Amino acid sequence: MKFTLGIEEEYQVICPDTRELISHDQQIVSQAAKILNDQVKAEMHQAVVEVGTNICQDIHEAREDLTHLRKSISEIANSLGFKIGAAGTHPFTKWQTQLITPNPRYDEIVNELQDTARSNLIFGLHVHVGIEDKQLSLHLTNAMRYFLPHLYALSTNSPFWEGRNTGFKSFRSKVFDKFPRTGIPGVFQTVAEYEHYIDILIKTKCIDNPKKIWWDIRMHPFFPTLEVRICDVPMTIEETLSIAALIQALVAKLYKLRKQNLNFMLYHRALINENKWRASRYGLDGSMIDFGKECEVNTKDLMLELLDFVDDVVDELGSRKEIEHVKTMIKNGTGADRQLAVFEETKDLTKVVDYVIDQTILGT
Repeated sequence: MKFTLGIEEEYQVICPDTRELISHDQQIVSQAAKILNDQVKAEMHQAVVEVGTNICQDIHEAREDLTHLRKSISEIANSLGFKIGAAGTHPFTKWQTQLITPNPRYDEIVNELQDTARSNLIFGLHVHVGIEDKQLSLHLTNAMRYFLPHLYALSTNSPFWEGRNTGFKSFRSKVFDKFPRTGIPGVFQTVAEYEHYIDILIKTKCIDNPKKIWWDIRMHPFFPTLEVRICDVPMTIEETLSIAALIQALVAKLYKLRKQNLNFMLYHRALINENKWRASRYGLDGSMIDFGKECEVNTKDLMLELLDFVDDVVDELGSRKEIEHVKTMIKNGTGADRQLAVFEETKDLTKVVDYVIDQTILGT
């Protein structure tokens, strides 16, 4: 099976003078659309630009596409007097100062969710893995839930919120948790069971379409993909590619086990949430629960075990370089660790923003 990839990233639009988030009044999107077509779009807040790769056959195509996207958006932003940055939250901008993009869909969300929506000034990474068969996709989604905290820990890149060191390596998920239908999903045994759940929500006017289910992982409602949504947007291209490659490898490994009539253990959402909490609070520096052994294990050791788990599918996917880079990430720390190190050294959050801006275009 060919596990195609699609990568979506959300970028901050930053004023180079104040280093605050700033509305670009969709100028970046308008300019970018001329060369990137529908690969760039507006988001609910006017200080956000979202990009998405095309459907990529492998991680090498994803590398070319994502590099082109970051470079193009950065150059367009610069030409308009802005900068872009890749981090899960802005270190000090307050959400109350930020404008909402005029759009009936966003108006509807704000009307329903009020300050929950207005304060949702966060930036994520979404990775799609192509799977045509819905029942297979659901099976793999159920199994992938266990690994979401591991992927999240690796991506942590939002330690600051409104000028404060929050004490979390990723505060982004704490902000997003206020939304309904977020977090680790429960288990659905059949597509019919899942579709019945959707139907009830639509029938009772909880949602008008299944895109308003914002779980950390989901079968995409309109594309034949499994979508992992738990991660902060990573600071560098290399980090994004490594996380995307690891997600693809996990899906491929779990598929391989299924073909051998071997199933990965399914754990209760309440247990997986314990690890998600630890990933949010400590990133790679804490410990997580190994539910098989029923004991705590150092998170970095668990990450190395995870690399061993997927090792037999990596070469077939052609992602050895990207997977090996995970070890470098473990050694050098996540975006959150590096943001905190810059602040520790300078005591200046504008210097943290400058660092994020520089790292965002590293390798372009």
